[in-house]
Amino acid sequence: MIKALLLIVAPSKQWEQIYRAQRSLLFVLVVFLLPLLIISSAAEGYGLMHWGKWQGPLAHAPKLFSLGETVVFEVIQFVLSLAVVLINAGLILSTGGTFHGRHTFAQGFTTIAYGLSPLFLFRLLNASSDVPSWAAWGVGILFSLAILYHGVPRIMQPDPAHAFGLYLITSLLVIFTTGLEQLITASYLQGKFPKLDELISHAAAKLPF
Repeated sequence: MIKALLLIVAPSKQWEQIYRAQRSLLFVLVVFLLPLLIISSAAEGYGLMHWGKWQGPLAHAPKLFSLGETVVFEVIQFVLSLAVVLINAGLILSTGGTFHGRHTFAQGFTTIAYGLSPLFLFRLLNASSDVPSWAAWGVGILFSLAILYHGVPRIMQPDPAHAFGLYLITSLLVIFTTGLEQLITASYLQGKFPKLDELISHAAAKLPF
């Protein structure tokens, strides 16, 4: 979490440190990404149970989610977030090849994992029932795009002539994939997916707590 904040404050310096450290994919996953996702999920889950989410303009009070519903939802969102990182890592690797670059999946994963860290960090705002989840996504993705501007050329090491093109395509990919994830999760929290709500409630009822 501290690294995500430092990337927002001093992106160039932090990306240089990340590049020089040459951490493995497993290190970035276990030491950086998973703890960040767990903390943001725990904070959001606490908010869902204690402050809830507004569902429609006619609602008299926010809907409070049960512990089981919260656990199932946060696990689903956790898996979706990991999938988004992995998919974008593969896409940036594939895209880099079109610019005649020779990259590794570890480079793509490192770029996306650190690059999307502000997006995951600002999910902490979702703990409040008064903060629209789209607002948290919007702020997070803007910061992510800003730090990816420095991260893509430093970690992926494209030819200077192709650096901005690779950044632009990467930006479009992360906006689309994270936006799609946000659409699904936000629609569920707003009660727009009654069948999904029913499935999650059914799964939550089977949990031992």
